[in-house]
Amino acid sequence: MPDDPVVALQLGRVDYLAAWELQRQLAAARRAGAIPDTLLLLEHPPTFTTGRRGGTHHLRLSVDALAARGVPYYVTDRGGDVTYHGPGQLVVYVILRLGEGQRRVRRFVESLEATVLDVLASYGITGELDPRHPGVWIGRNKIAAIGIAIHHGVTYHGIALNVTTDLEPFDWIVPCGIPDRGVTSLAELVAGPVELADVQARWLAAFAERFGRTVELDPEPIRSLDDVLLRLTSRWAGATRSSAIVR
Repeated sequence: MPDDPVVALQLGRVDYLAAWELQRQLAAARRAGAIPDTLLLLEHPPTFTTGRRGGTHHLRLSVDALAARGVPYYVTDRGGDVTYHGPGQLVVYVILRLGEGQRRVRRFVESLEATVLDVLASYGITGELDPRHPGVWIGRNKIAAIGIAIHHGVTYHGIALNVTTDLEPFDWIVPCGIPDRGVTSLAELVAGPVELADVQARWLAAFAERFGRTVELDPEPIRSLDDVLLRLTSRWAGATRSSAIVR
């Protein structure tokens, strides 16, 4: 139902493994037609992750040394190489059922990259793309990482945009496996303070424009991840009933 709104939920700061399991549950529910297309807006506590083909060869510190600093390392089922997640980073997980003819991975990634370019432009910053390296760049410094998975036509994982993120932990890895590049954040580039909530609002507007969809931001706080699936299924059932009545 491409005309149905995409629902955006604000989850706050969420443990990485818990968010990963939630994504998989929601992707399965989306494939079954039980929930609408969904955006999960959140932050993670300090965490390192790598993609499905990743290993430890791009770590500058050992897994044990990272753990001693209180930072876990996970191999995930997304694409891409090692990256860091932490407070002050806008993470958006995109649970989206792609229509027939829209399932090219690169096209979807390009659309996500474009949303970040639009956010940067709204701050007067010109972002760049590198066809060899997914993500969004400012010169030779990456500001947003992108890693996705698509299973039976439904996407999950998404983007991580550095807003006020502490960049020091990126020194403990080879970010995205690219040894001659660096990392930056909006806070380093924008004159004056930058707020995560403002960046989130700009990104949602950019997503709506780039994907041609209406986005509805749920104003109710999510107090528990256990509430997410129930809220989405209830909302979807109500929308389906309303559509049936209109017809």
